[in-house]
Amino acid sequence: MNIMIIGSMKFAEDMVKIKKQLDELGHNAKIPVGTEPHLTDKEFVDNLDSNLEFCITHDIMRKNFEQVADNDAVLVLNYKRNGIEGYIGISALLEMGVAHYLKKKIFLMQHTPSFNDARWAHEVAIMQPTILKGDLTKIS
Repeated sequence: MNIMIIGSMKFAEDMVKIKKQLDELGHNAKIPVGTEPHLTDKEFVDNLDSNLEFCITHDIMRKNFEQVADNDAVLVLNYKRNGIEGYIGISALLEMGVAHYLKKKIFLMQHTPSFNDARWAHEVAIMQPTILKGDLTKIS
């Protein structure tokens, strides 16, 4: 399966690790700007950590939407961040919305936060993602 990995750029190093694991499981995983062949995994991590100029110059948001459209599914790395278990930031939510609209599969690495703990819990629940509980072998 072709899978786009999304989530907070604070999880960029995790995205690189998960990509390798998914590839080893026989999937074709992509990370944001994975279509930029000149970017190494280290450059990806170093440059996408809240580097606004880099994101604007490379039109990251549009490229991420295009990658969502070009893949079969998205995997959201929704680890704990800002004191919220199952954190999903606005960019990831937008990418999930594109995936939902295009009828792509949506996987969450962790459980979804409760409605009391997260701003987007209701919207995420409506998309009916598959929750992996950290087990990538559940992706089919």
